[in-house]
Amino acid sequence: MSDIEKELLERKKQLDTVTAPDELEGRLRQALETAPVKQKLKPKWPIAVVALLFLSFVGYNYNGFAYYGKKIMGFDEVMSGTLAELNEEGMGQTIGKSVLLEDGTEFTVDGIMTDANQLILYYTLANTKETEDIPFMTITGFLTNSHQGGGMSILNEEKSEIKGQMSFEPVSPFAKKLTLEFSKWTQEGKLIEGTISFPYDPNKAMQTEIQQKIRKKVKVDKGTITFKTITATPSLTIIKGKVNVENLSRVSLPFEKIELLANGKSVEMVGGGTRSALGGTNFDLRFDGLPKKLDSLELIVKEFVGYTSVDENIPLTPINEQPYVIKGEDIWVRDVMKTEDGIEITIASNDDVLFDGVTIEGQGNSSPLETTVRQDFEKFHDGRILKVRTLVFSSETTPEYLRIKGMHHMKPINYNIEIPVQSAR
Repeated sequence: MSDIEKELLERKKQLDTVTAPDELEGRLRQALETAPVKQKLKPKWPIAVVALLFLSFVGYNYNGFAYYGKKIMGFDEVMSGTLAELNEEGMGQTIGKSVLLEDGTEFTVDGIMTDANQLILYYTLANTKETEDIPFMTITGFLTNSHQGGGMSILNEEKSEIKGQMSFEPVSPFAKKLTLEFSKWTQEGKLIEGTISFPYDPNKAMQTEIQQKIRKKVKVDKGTITFKTITATPSLTIIKGKVNVENLSRVSLPFEKIELLANGKSVEMVGGGTRSALGGTNFDLRFDGLPKKLDSLELIVKEFVGYTSVDENIPLTPINEQPYVIKGEDIWVRDVMKTEDGIEITIASNDDVLFDGVTIEGQGNSSPLETTVRQDFEKFHDGRILKVRTLVFSSETTPEYLRIKGMHHMKPINYNIEIPVQSAR
């Protein structure tokens, strides 16, 4: 048995011997029943709540009574939706730890929100210059090495203070102290690196609402998607799985048309990620928190990346303002130009379309695509996002046709998965 395993076993034994006061259940029940909705509960007596924290096969699980803490102040402009509601209910932990950097900037960790899906850090940069912000690295602690995810920040009108919100991977429920590593570039080009440590109470982490297996495989055009698990916490809902699809990387947002419905209404997708693995690619899809009263949960694969054979010629003269329709996809030819480097053809299409086997034909000659340059995006009048790019061909012959053999694009799937609603509490 390793030293870490011995330590965990010893801590579990200690927790098993601790009991709550006999009157605790009655006090908690009375307080919860009389608490108004979305109001902060202010107990008049100290309450010690012991949470059993344990390691499971799928990761850490946070169990315990609902926690009522202090509202994290001053972050109304960076909090919205679910996170704003949780803050109003006092579900965060206030920190208030500061450090003065070499360039005079004061960096403060104001507070955190934590659950089994993520840690959200709220911070302030005072006496900052213009839009200088801090690139975070990791949060470390006992059994914890959490990397940062997404975030946002705002600059005040005086351009002297930044308020920010940044998410990190979940931290260990056995950690009692966390250390944030950060860096910052000064105006003189000097890199400042530092750390700031602060206490962490894992008993104040928000509890997991749903944690269960899905175990559903969906066949798509070039392979399969396997949905494995769902973990829903108050701040975030994460669906994990594995995808084995030949042309997954050919479309920039292959998971964009996967939708989660709660009580028949769409839950906002807030992010996701992929990483290579044996036999495919692991993925996680991140959605907003679920409704408190949950009657039904459904996962819908509307579209996914696929491939269509085309083998068609598009005439390059004259240039037509109307799109050519190829296998249901619109393509516009915007410009054809002869340069020192060869032939440049500017085209536009839906943003999910990537053409395959592209050549130019003319005067009995055929030249393959050399490279693509100057890619940009624009909004079409009907709301679609078009991808505009310039195709470069090494040729001195004025082409008559643009030939396309195939295309990678999003294709309809329309597969529904019903997820039984089971509480993790």
